[in-house]
Amino acid sequence: MAKIHQTILPLAMIIFLCPGIFAQQQIVPPRSYVAHKITTPLNIDGKGDEEAWKQAPETEDFIDIEGEKTPAYKTRVRMLWDEEYLYFLAEMEEPHVWGTLKQRDTVIFYNNDFEVFIDPDGDTHNYMEFEMNALNTVWDLYLVKPYRENAPVIDSWDIQGIKTAVHIDGTLNNPGDTDKGWSVEIAMPWEVLKEAHSGATESSPENEFWRINFSRVNWDYELDNGKYGRKKDRNGKYLPEYNWVWSPQWVVNMHEPEWWGYVYFSPEAPGKGGEFSIPDDEKIKWELYALYRKQKAHKQENGNWIHSVRELVGTPLVVEGKPVKISLEMHSTGWNLTALSPFTGKTLTVTEDGRFILWTGV
Repeated sequence: MAKIHQTILPLAMIIFLCPGIFAQQQIVPPRSYVAHKITTPLNIDGKGDEEAWKQAPETEDFIDIEGEKTPAYKTRVRMLWDEEYLYFLAEMEEPHVWGTLKQRDTVIFYNNDFEVFIDPDGDTHNYMEFEMNALNTVWDLYLVKPYRENAPVIDSWDIQGIKTAVHIDGTLNNPGDTDKGWSVEIAMPWEVLKEAHSGATESSPENEFWRINFSRVNWDYELDNGKYGRKKDRNGKYLPEYNWVWSPQWVVNMHEPEWWGYVYFSPEAPGKGGEFSIPDDEKIKWELYALYRKQKAHKQENGNWIHSVRELVGTPLVVEGKPVKISLEMHSTGWNLTALSPFTGKTLTVTEDGRFILWTGV
């Protein structure tokens, strides 16, 4: 969702953000998924009843965005891909399926919705957001940087050639019955998705992984002359929405792409197995972003950056039992935080505006 919310941070995030506490704490890894390849295009009707979908693995149940509470209704996603499209199927329990927004590129999360966030090269910049409601109304936008960096949002950007459909197990906008839920099916063309991938050379990313996450926004509802709408309190203010996600964000903000899940594109057909392990260099990256958040918090609280790598890092960083050398370079516009991987010999950098850069050499 495009909206960013203020909330009380859980303890793990307080540890990450407090300048006086070393950032290297136990980090809960993002979730991961193996998307299998198909050779026959899917019929996008929202139902997901093809054999390929039945063979595709389900994600874990969605969890509250802060990673602690269990949502009231179950949500799971499946993914598949072929040479032309990346496919999503989301199935959502919901006793009251409703929607009111019919204009493309309006703020869809003012209805109950399903959302997809995609960062192909994992640099936390130049990523895509897609939302749709039960009326099959969509909103797609392109973000140059996360909102935390005050960058422009390209709302006029569209996923050209996208296919979407909704299936409702019940009746839409009928408060007189109880529904079972709704499902959405999406086919996104690789030709558009690779626009955000700085190193893309092929149409499809076989044997690669991308950073992806999903969000489901759900509202308490009320009826006005028999029509659904977001529920208000006694003062006429909308009650807060529920935010349910695949991979926890730990704060009420989808626009921290470093927390998104990992989707690996396997060349194997659905049902043929396939494994994916998050690379060790990604674990170093998580630690760099913990230090990035520590720097940001220090600047906000004190008006200046931490200039000493010893003060910033504290206890020497160890990942998977191996020490990781960290350096902090200060320059006229901010800083670069760099780690040398003991696993691959590559250099990993996070800049002051949050961009991740992977160098192939020392």
